[in-house]
Amino acid sequence: MVNANNHPCFNKDAKGTYGRVHLPVAPKCNIQCNYCNRDYDCVNESRPGVTSTILTPRQAVDYLHEIRKNHPNLIVAGIAGPGDPFANPDETMETMRLIRKEIPEMILCLSTNGLNLAPYIDEIAELQVSHVTITINGKTPEEIEDIYRWVRVGNKAYRGIEGAKILLSEQIKNITKLKEKGITVKINTIAIQEINVPEIPALAKYVAELGADTMNIIPLYPVKDTPFEEFEEPAPALMKDLRAMTAEFLKPMEHCARCRADAAGLLGQDIKESTQMLRDFALKVPQSNKERKYVAVASMEGMLVNQHMGEAESLYIFKETPSGYRMIEQRETPAKGGGMERWQNLLEKIDDCRAILVSGVGSSPYNYISKAGVQVIEMTGLIDDGLDAVYKGKELKTVKKRDMFKCGSDCSGSGTGCG
Repeated sequence: MVNANNHPCFNKDAKGTYGRVHLPVAPKCNIQCNYCNRDYDCVNESRPGVTSTILTPRQAVDYLHEIRKNHPNLIVAGIAGPGDPFANPDETMETMRLIRKEIPEMILCLSTNGLNLAPYIDEIAELQVSHVTITINGKTPEEIEDIYRWVRVGNKAYRGIEGAKILLSEQIKNITKLKEKGITVKINTIAIQEINVPEIPALAKYVAELGADTMNIIPLYPVKDTPFEEFEEPAPALMKDLRAMTAEFLKPMEHCARCRADAAGLLGQDIKESTQMLRDFALKVPQSNKERKYVAVASMEGMLVNQHMGEAESLYIFKETPSGYRMIEQRETPAKGGGMERWQNLLEKIDDCRAILVSGVGSSPYNYISKAGVQVIEMTGLIDDGLDAVYKGKELKTVKKRDMFKCGSDCSGSGTGCG
């Protein structure tokens, strides 16, 4: 195995020599930060939560094999979203297992909010995951409650102080558990001038006492369409002072590149062809995708594709059989409203579907569901025509252009649902 001390994110001296690959296999998240918008994607934008596409574990490892052919200095494979690795534990763990089996020399790392990490610590230690980053934004629930819109445990969402208590309790507990396994732990903290900046030195002292190895203080990057979009980005002088104060307790990371969830290359010098490679591998259908047998349809009566996704209260689920297409059930859709949480819930309901047929859809749900590997087809007409396009590859003459359709004059495609 490559020397784990050469991880470029943890060793500043290695950042110009060794590179990393982030594998975007984890689209769902179990918390909603008020500074995060995972929907927006620009190829020129570098920040966590952004990716050009989503890969399955098999696609991700095939992509890793290919990109390393011309870039052998890529010695680290990590999963950092665009959601949270352990809101997508099956995909995350399968990717780690495949890499360890097929490319055993790779350094493996994970970046998580820590909420659902505990059940997987034993296995990630067995897989020799050597570095784990946990994002912790405060020492007490009161310090962080305004940073998160909701925290999800199972199927229940907790808000305010209740959600903050649950999240922080898991984060703190998992630092200790990771250190017991000999795993290097980095704490990421978002410096939010209006909320937590004065408390960051005390947080550094606290996590150092728990055994954390290093701390990366990241200035808030105000992102459009988030509650914090009008907040001020901390000035470089303030960040320098914060790092100096925390250095009293543990080693600060000073060379963070605020990487995307699909970053590949040296820090700050991403490989230009990686974006196109990702998209190419996302189009390859791996063996595991044969489990996605079904197609979801937004329809008023089960014969025509004639409902906007935001209006559909249920979806018809179809499958291909030797004697033709068969509708097997109707599934209720999540209630209107709720922003991206609604589309995350919808994605969980159709995770066995390879496509969804709709008469229209807003930009936010379109991007979110497409990036998770479910084909979104906008069309009008007979359901069978849409199913022929999905299952048999036939040309679809009733496909709609996305930018020409709205479900009404007030449709913004913002993800909050109609009505």
